Amino acid sequence: MVENVEIFIGIAHIAGIFVGFEALIGVTHKKELERIRSIVTTGLVVIIASLIPIGLESYGLSAHSLWFWCSLIFFCLNWAVIILSLQKPENRKVLKTQMQSNLVMSIFFWLLLEVPLQVPLILAIIGLFPDLEPAFYITALLFNLFEAAFVLTQLVYNQTD
Repeated sequence: MVENVEIFIGIAHIAGIFVGFEALIGVTHKKELERIRSIVTTGLVVIIASLIPIGLESYGLSAHSLWFWCSLIFFCLNWAVIILSLQKPENRKVLKTQMQSNLVMSIFFWLLLEVPLQVPLILAIIGLFPDLEPAFYITALLFNLFEAAFVLTQLVYNQTD
């Protein structure tokens, strides 16, 4: 059984709030559409990834199999979002502009948020520390949520009157 189901439901709720809040911002601030899409997409990924363990648990998988599949799906979903996002020229332009205008923040995002999201998922997939796989998964969820918060904070601080 998935322990701490409440944690997954709580994370999904928090991500849902990000999605809803960002949708409200999107109605009034069309010029930051790429960042708004990023926050909404990240929030949706967190919601989906939070619910994957609850859904897969009903198939009676062993503990490692459960966390292997959850982590693999989350990992692939995260990379699919990154790759599909970078297919859009406007998103590539925003990324390039961000890296040129504020390299420190870009490094912060990729090294201190994205890497800590990916590494726990890889560790759970590999299965080196089976007792820690649920913790690895929760860690990845939280870092994905932190990414949404980071982008939302950038959006708020970049607003001009």
